[in-house]
Amino acid sequence: MKTIYCIGDSNTFGHDPRSRMGERYGEGVRWTGRLALAGYQVIDTGRNGLTIPDERELPALCRRIREAGPVDAVTVMLGTNNLLKGAVAEEAAGRMEKLLRALAESSRGEKLVLIAPPPMVLGEWVQTQSLIRESRRMTEEFRSAARRTGAVFADAGQWGVELTFDGVHFTAQGHAAFAAGLLELLAEILPEDHL
Repeated sequence: MKTIYCIGDSNTFGHDPRSRMGERYGEGVRWTGRLALAGYQVIDTGRNGLTIPDERELPALCRRIREAGPVDAVTVMLGTNNLLKGAVAEEAAGRMEKLLRALAESSRGEKLVLIAPPPMVLGEWVQTQSLIRESRRMTEEFRSAARRTGAVFADAGQWGVELTFDGVHFTAQGHAAFAAGLLELLAEILPEDHL
């Protein structure tokens, strides 16, 4: 069984924006749970509000991944909260590149997958076109960061992920579409072992 270590924010956690107390979608709905149902062992470290870690946080993050035991792939989907807090695409990508380099340096051979979040859309949390443009620019900046660091790049904006009324979080259907896109990618980069 392949093991996937998932680093992310509320869309990795599976936050259900319809809930009042920050609950998450059920395991069979959120994308990490769908990966598990497809036969992967998933280590889900998604947290609401998480931003791209700064340099001081990187050693502890790399240590947590090593302590999790052998993993076949590490997925990273972050950056939306950086933009919501006022960062521009280049700033987010600069932090992301440092994160990717730290993960690559501490790697034990696992695949490193950078997933650009689906671009934001107008909604309760996204009320300016400039924020939407910045989220689209971040995708291209992330693509370049992945190329420079040797990470596998995935653009979740190409997977038909539906967002909720807030313009940021995945709907249940969005989680299904995201899982389908990622499962296809994982099948390509983690071929089954042959005897």
